[in-house]
Amino acid sequence: CGSGLSGDYISEEGHYWIGMDISPAMLDVAVEREVEGDLLLADVGHGIPFRPGMFDGCISISAVQWLCNADKKSHSPPKRLYRFFSTLYTALARGSRAVLQLYPENSEQLELITAQAMRAGFTGGMVVDYPNSAKAKKFFLCLFVGTSGTLPKGLGTECASEEPQQAKFTNERTRFRNVKGKSVKKSRDWILEKKERRRRQGKEVRADTKYTGRKRRPRF
Repeated sequence: CGSGLSGDYISEEGHYWIGMDISPAMLDVAVEREVEGDLLLADVGHGIPFRPGMFDGCISISAVQWLCNADKKSHSPPKRLYRFFSTLYTALARGSRAVLQLYPENSEQLELITAQAMRAGFTGGMVVDYPNSAKAKKFFLCLFVGTSGTLPKGLGTECASEEPQQAKFTNERTRFRNVKGKSVKKSRDWILEKKERRRRQGKEVRADTKYTGRKRRPRF
């Protein structure tokens, strides 16, 4: 919830809210600003610590993507994401919704996040505002609890076709495919991508050098 800026708007609309943040400094600012919501110092990767069906909705702004990082050796991004989504699903009342705005680094993060949301029981999908803009583009994961709803139309989109009522994502890796559509294994790009995925998982990986992916001569 940061310093509670979004919470002010929620309060103005007549709602009660509870904000969670992992940063004591940000919560201190919220306390100084005398926000109306209750504040909780917690890591959402450890789960949402509230009783079942307590909330009518959830809003998150630029936070979920941080669960994809392994800041400690004990951190497993898939497990932390599933812990977050599964406990969030439990804490939300049936028929409620959650809207999570995020800034994914790449397609793998989007795939990981949506997969864990589906595994936890959510339905819904990804809505993108201004998909053709480099600066204004925003991703929103819109989730439904216990029922399927209609996804909103993203701002700046002209397509009016209906979206499937479940979380979805297509992972395209066109850079690493040859003419026949198969992955070009052992290429430099393929190796660098694999090493980067392992780094995000918190595994120890050798540093990239000019020799990474270089083919050895026959005499070896």
